[in-house]
Amino acid sequence: MIRFKTAAEAVRSVQSGNRVFVHGSAATPGALFRALLDRAGEITKVELVAISTFGTLDWDRPAVHEHFFLNSLFVSENVRGWVASHGGDYVPVFLSEIPALFRSGALPIDVALLHLSPPDAHGYCSLGTSVDAALAASQQAKIIIAHINPRMPRTLGDSHIHVSRIHGCIEEAAELPEVHYDKESDAASERIGSLVAALVDDGATLQMGIGAIPDAVLRFLGSHKNLGIHTEMFSDGVIPLVEKGVITNEAKKVERGKLVTTFVLGSRKVYDFVDDNPFVSFRDVSWVNDTSVIRKNPKVVAINSALQIDLTGQVCADSIGTYQFSGIGGQMDFMRGAALSEGGKPIIAMPAATRKGISRIVPMLNPGAGVVTTRGHVQWVVTEHGVVNLYGKALQERAKLLIGIAAPEHREVLARAYHERFGATI
Repeated sequence: MIRFKTAAEAVRSVQSGNRVFVHGSAATPGALFRALLDRAGEITKVELVAISTFGTLDWDRPAVHEHFFLNSLFVSENVRGWVASHGGDYVPVFLSEIPALFRSGALPIDVALLHLSPPDAHGYCSLGTSVDAALAASQQAKIIIAHINPRMPRTLGDSHIHVSRIHGCIEEAAELPEVHYDKESDAASERIGSLVAALVDDGATLQMGIGAIPDAVLRFLGSHKNLGIHTEMFSDGVIPLVEKGVITNEAKKVERGKLVTTFVLGSRKVYDFVDDNPFVSFRDVSWVNDTSVIRKNPKVVAINSALQIDLTGQVCADSIGTYQFSGIGGQMDFMRGAALSEGGKPIIAMPAATRKGISRIVPMLNPGAGVVTTRGHVQWVVTEHGVVNLYGKALQERAKLLIGIAAPEHREVLARAYHERFGATI
């Protein structure tokens, strides 16, 4: 392993025409990424592949648009404009299947930019906060360039990579990107959190998506017993429940006694919590999000959100019309896994309207909107105005149920749409 003094030196091995995987979420190797973009024009036709990225990346420059192409597998806020430009695009794919893109050769990786913990006495670094598809990328890449950071937690599970696999690195202490979901909470998310928590039985296994609502749900679970976690990601909200003994993972059947995840994203508190913690198992996302694995756990409660849901139950969670907002991610992996789990509950939880007052429950999805979860997969839907279960319900009945939990000021318009579609009144 060659140790470089600067990130600019470290990324010299990237060549024109390379496909480069970029470690994501809290493990985004910002210094390496920015140094690579600074080579725009010196190298050209470089394709960048990432699930999600955080931090300031300074990509919005003519030279970057001309010489680099971002092929995003899940679109994060800091690159939405790039994905929407001529220099970017999005691959619709289940999170569980991304490792297979790398391993099968469908999306071969030339170079991987990774953000790692320092090596242990045996020479093994850790992928830290994000194992997800980074494990597969690290296994398939011809060249690995790493930022070795003492501030990166050493996580346990499928997260290890030996220094012999690393071609070059920089060693530098740097703070990880932080997200504070509790600061995003409002009255609607708190109400939704309380309603969803009421659906969670003792002994349930939880999967939470990203954002204020999953965090709010966790705040209302303090009186529950013997909960488990098998999720693609978690944040700070899990920690108080572990400390109170609410989350024990003892009722699970898959990795009983361990909190299973594939990445974490939150504040420094959660990064310190997972550091060298044998209670937390970071595993390859192709296994964590495998429906056949998820369903083995009892009472799986999958809590996910949506941008829109139409009156038949179709869920758009990744785009606003044709504008790519995020990605498919693991929503369908866990919605189906929960439905197949004994006593499981797949839940879509969302505010009834946007902050601008636009209804999220609509007669039809916006033109160009992507259907992430089909109406055949949707069961529980929760807004701040109530809880409905669409399982086994015909189109007219489910439309009535959804109108009943829409924002009151939008129900008249939805009722007219119901009449136009079905020729009946509510």
